[in-house]
Amino acid sequence: MQLTYSYYMKGESEEENNMVAVEAELGNSLAQAYSLYNYMLALIGAVTEEAGKYTDIETARAKREGRELPSQKFANNRFAMQLEENDQLANYLQDHNLSWNENHDIVNKVYLQIVQTEFYQEYINSEEDNYECDRELWRKAYKTIIADNTDIDDALEEMDLYWNGDREIVDSFVLKTIKKFEPANKAKQELLPEFDDTEDRDFARRLLRATIINAKEYQQYIAEASRNWDFNRLAFMDVVLMQIAIAEMMTFPSIPAQVTINEFVNLAKGYSTPQSGGYVNAMLDNIARTLISSHKLKKQMPERSSHDSAEEEFKD
Repeated sequence: MQLTYSYYMKGESEEENNMVAVEAELGNSLAQAYSLYNYMLALIGAVTEEAGKYTDIETARAKREGRELPSQKFANNRFAMQLEENDQLANYLQDHNLSWNENHDIVNKVYLQIVQTEFYQEYINSEEDNYECDRELWRKAYKTIIADNTDIDDALEEMDLYWNGDREIVDSFVLKTIKKFEPANKAKQELLPEFDDTEDRDFARRLLRATIINAKEYQQYIAEASRNWDFNRLAFMDVVLMQIAIAEMMTFPSIPAQVTINEFVNLAKGYSTPQSGGYVNAMLDNIARTLISSHKLKKQMPERSSHDSAEEEFKD
């Protein structure tokens, strides 16, 4: 979506050169998403090291004052230590020069936020002490503290413009990785691959190319579906999103049309105007049904009740 929008902002002169450049940028942005995945995994190790520093300070103070020594559970969290020692992660971070050292304030804030939670207190005070408890602590910490953290978002935006757009999917990959870790695998535990297979690697490139090459055809479908509404007054981001959605419907026969529509309605809600979700939903529904009835699209759509119409949904 971002690359298609950028393509039009740069103009359509020297179209083939622009296409080559935008595909190269696509490859770079996909690689950056995988960098973010590794970087967010590294945050777990960075916070654990921070916990170790706090624990050392508290231990020294407790010894001086003759008090009970603090718990070492978080600082010695088995899952976090296994992740920090992971060969694949360590090599990636070294090769790409990724570290949280320059964002120590963020690491410190995340640590302090975690130790103030109820689930952390339950973890520290529990007599149960095993790998599963350690891994579950970090699953909860990542899901509730890290995955929705504006301080982290701000830091990531400064490092890479694409990273915030990748956060939601990358966070889901990190949580999936936490769940699949097993202590028996030690430092050889496999992380998620950048791409599952050749088809995944090719998907984004094909979608981008189809969107841009067939732009006039897809924009005509949008104009016809808008009926009496002035096509030129549509939010440009809505047009871009619908154009990509049509490209996905036309290019990938295995993806149900309704799945495509739902995905792009969600994108419209997040990236365009407050009214865009309902409008894009109505327009794409109308376009899909028209393409199916004219045999240009060999897919199916669920039956629509008699009172529904794209124009009514848009007016609502």
